[in-house]
Amino acid sequence: MVKLTAQNRHDYAQSVLRAINAENIQQFRELFFELHPQDQLEIYLETSHSQRQKMYEYLSPEEFAEIFEELQIEDQKKYLLELNETYAQDMISHMSADNVADFLGEIHETKASAIIEGLEEKDAQDIKELLAYEEETAGAIMTKEFISLRASSTIKEVIEVLRQEGPDAETIYYLYVINEKFELVGVVSLRDLITSEPDSLVETVMSSRVVSVPTSEDQENVATLFKKYDFLAVPVTTETNKLVGIITVDDILDVMEEEATEDIGEFAASRGATDLTLSAFSAAKKRAPWIILLMFFGMITAGVIGQFEETLESVVLLAGFIPLIMDSAGNTGTQSLAVAVRSLALGQLEKKSLSKMVMREFGTGLMLGLMCAVTLMIIIPFLHGSVWLAFIVGVSIFLSLSIATVIGTIVPLAINKMKLDPAIASGPFITTVNDIIGLLIYFSIATSLIAYL
Repeated sequence: MVKLTAQNRHDYAQSVLRAINAENIQQFRELFFELHPQDQLEIYLETSHSQRQKMYEYLSPEEFAEIFEELQIEDQKKYLLELNETYAQDMISHMSADNVADFLGEIHETKASAIIEGLEEKDAQDIKELLAYEEETAGAIMTKEFISLRASSTIKEVIEVLRQEGPDAETIYYLYVINEKFELVGVVSLRDLITSEPDSLVETVMSSRVVSVPTSEDQENVATLFKKYDFLAVPVTTETNKLVGIITVDDILDVMEEEATEDIGEFAASRGATDLTLSAFSAAKKRAPWIILLMFFGMITAGVIGQFEETLESVVLLAGFIPLIMDSAGNTGTQSLAVAVRSLALGQLEKKSLSKMVMREFGTGLMLGLMCAVTLMIIIPFLHGSVWLAFIVGVSIFLSLSIATVIGTIVPLAINKMKLDPAIASGPFITTVNDIIGLLIYFSIATSLIAYL
């Protein structure tokens, strides 16, 4: 297999494209199949429409299926239209069931039904089963291409099964043992098989302590399980412990990317709008609800400032420190929010540690507030010649930062308690809430001490 570097990748890609343009099938196939599948994918994406049409002639449906599986869903929908119906149906029949289900779940129901009807009965049944599970659950992301064993089989018999069925399986590093009712009873690793005597029975080398997940388990919890145990695969079972599929680590990497993207979108109040393929109109439509909501919160902020209009008219200099109070409180609250959301996402929090984390963040807020207050109490008298102004701003920043860290921590914890994604406690939301509280504290103190200014 050719290993492409930044230096030779362009030259090699050009050689492949030249072979296509010259209609030299043999040279194209020799060059193309020397590449890693991801490099094959990149070259495919660089080709023109006419070049791709030639590639469909030079590659069998089974060979192209490996490339098609790696495409993004939007690209799959786009390039499927370039294939003739027979080629497309044959290509899809060679894809793994979970990838086909992911694709069919994103296209028109009529088109999806037509594709399923053209598949072999077993493949069609597997895909229908996967499509029936709720999205973002273990059942929806599992694959049906796995090898199951019987405890009474010999190691020699299992090795023979692996030779025949292994090439079509998603993974053979873990093999799962079932009984006559198809219930999961054990697991055996490929290492155990290879190092055991050929005449030994599977039940003598298998482990009966199997970690599995139900079909209804949330995909984020499955990802946490993979991280905890360093699994390469995990079996998926029904409520009656019947083995129905497996989830592999490559699927979980996709889940982790999906969940991270979703959390970033929630955190920045732009859920669903982080995809660069979206049009400006679509992105604006997805962001608009949060922006409008935050705009109304901004009106509350303006109302708070309006309530202290007399204070501002008496000492106009107070207005100069409004951005400082608002920004500091908002930024500190967002930092605590990030700590809380990450701890929840990684499953690091237990009931006993919740209060500990809140107290730690409150202590952090006190320390940050004290440091900022002392700094301002030193600087402001030199800049504006007022010790009382320095005291008002310093105490306000101290209290605002202390409270902001608590709010930034408690809000996502409360949302999580309601069985919602804590990431919806977005940064802009926490920032706006802390802005309002910071202004109330600042103007309350300033109003009570205005006689000294």
